[in-house]
Amino acid sequence: MAYQSFEELEVWKRGCRLAVEVCRAIGESKQFALRDQMQRAAISIPSNIAEGCERDSKLDFIRFLRIAKGSAAELRTQTYIALKLEMISKADVERFIAELKEISAMLQGLIRSINDRIAKTEH
Repeated sequence: MAYQSFEELEVWKRGCRLAVEVCRAIGESKQFALRDQMQRAAISIPSNIAEGCERDSKLDFIRFLRIAKGSAAELRTQTYIALKLEMISKADVERFIAELKEISAMLQGLIRSINDRIAKTEH
């Protein structure tokens, strides 16, 4: 997939939308530590995609995509905890978890695609 900037990447767009949704869903919570950590993890996903894309190295981009994928897993865990603490509804949890799993799969696909391009240039 050819792209000119990170703004064109569907995974970045979806990460931004999810970050906004998460921040809105938990914005009023009194569970300050978890709320802040969830907001940071949510914002970290598209931020790391963008930062990695702007690096001059495919290997750096892969490293930042892996960080974004880790943030998605972190947010999934925090979402389950937030449900137990009644910070967010079951419907929100189901929606967020499904989207996070899709974003993780998209990130893995992008990592694989970049790795394939690196392998082709080495031969």
